[in-house]
Amino acid sequence: MRTEDAAGHDLRHHGDAEVRDGGAALVDLAVNVRADTPPAWLRERIAASLTGLAAYPDARAARAAVAARHGLPVERVLLTAGAAEAFVLLARALKVRRPVVVHPQFTEPEAALRDAGHTVDRVLLRAEDGFRLDPAAVPEDADLVVVGNPTNPTSVLHPASVIVELARPGRVLVVDEAFMDAVPGEREALAGRTGVPGLVVLRSLTKTWGLAGLRIGYVLSSPEVIAELERAQPLWPVSTPALAAAVACVEPRALAEAEDAARRIAADRAHLVAGLDSFAGHGVRVVRPAEGPFVLVRMTGASDVRRRLRALGYAVRRGDTFPGLDGDWLRLAVRDRGTVDGFVRALSSALSPPTAP
Repeated sequence: MRTEDAAGHDLRHHGDAEVRDGGAALVDLAVNVRADTPPAWLRERIAASLTGLAAYPDARAARAAVAARHGLPVERVLLTAGAAEAFVLLARALKVRRPVVVHPQFTEPEAALRDAGHTVDRVLLRAEDGFRLDPAAVPEDADLVVVGNPTNPTSVLHPASVIVELARPGRVLVVDEAFMDAVPGEREALAGRTGVPGLVVLRSLTKTWGLAGLRIGYVLSSPEVIAELERAQPLWPVSTPALAAAVACVEPRALAEAEDAARRIAADRAHLVAGLDSFAGHGVRVVRPAEGPFVLVRMTGASDVRRRLRALGYAVRRGDTFPGLDGDWLRLAVRDRGTVDGFVRALSSALSPPTAP
C-alpha cells in the first residue's frame, strides 16, 4: 500500500523493500535492525512461551515489567504491536485540530494521521543546519507534534531540553524513541519523565533485539492518554510470544546487553563514517554528529549509486521517500567492521563506474 504526499513521497516505503524478493541475497545496509538478532537466550524465552498459546494473551506481567524498567506506574504504560501500531492509535484516538510532524523522520506517523483523515502540517529541518531542531519553527497552535529522537533517517540526537521546549498545556508531544536504546547511556531520553505536559514517548523492542517479525513496542504517557489509546486498541493486540519477549528485553541482563551493543554500534559507526569520509573528493557528505545505528549520506547521483551497489551485492536505503530529502540522499545501517570494509570497497566501484570503450 502506498501513501503519497503532494510531492510524490511514498510515506509507506521502508527499508525492507530493498531486501525483499530479488534483494534477499544482498548484504543488508537498508534495514535498521541490529544484525545477528534475536540472541539465542531471547529465542529460547520466546519458544518457551509457545506452550501457552491455547490461552488468551495476558499482558499484565509484561506491562508491569516495562513500567518497572522506567520507574513508572502501570497506568502510564501501554503495550503495542510495535511502535507503528502506536502511531495508528494516536491518529485515531486523539481529537486534534492541527497535527505537525517534524521532518525528515520516520514517515509512518504522518501516514497514519493522513489515513485517519487529518490534515498534516510539516516542519522541515534543513541540511545546512545539520537537521537540528528549532522549537520556534513549530507553529504555536499545533496541538500535536511528532518528533524522532534519535531521528530516523538523519541520526541526529536532539537534546532533551530542546524537545521539552515544545511541550505546553493543550498540546500532545509525541517523541519517537525507537532507537534510543542504541545510544550509549540513553542520554537525552525522555522515557520515564512525568513532569512534561502532554508528553507521549514511544519505544520499540524490534530494532535492538531483531523482533520486527514479532511486533512489540510500547507507549509511555499520562494515565488519561494511555486510557484513550487503550480504548482504540483491538482486543488482545499483543501476542503471547511478544509479551514474553517484552518481559525478557527489559530485564537487567538484557539492558546490560543492549548497552554493550550500543557501545559497539558507536565504534562501528565511527568506522563507517571514516570510510565514507575517504570519498569526500567524490562529494560524499555524512550528516554529523551521527548518534543512531545508521547514518545519512549525501552524494550527487545517489539513486544511480544505489543501483550500482545492488549490482555489487549491497542494499542501501533510498532517501527520497523522506519529506525534506531528495534523490541525492542515502541511509546506511551500521554494520560490523568486516561488512563495512566490504561495503566501502563496493562504494568505491559504484562511485567510479567503468566507462564504456
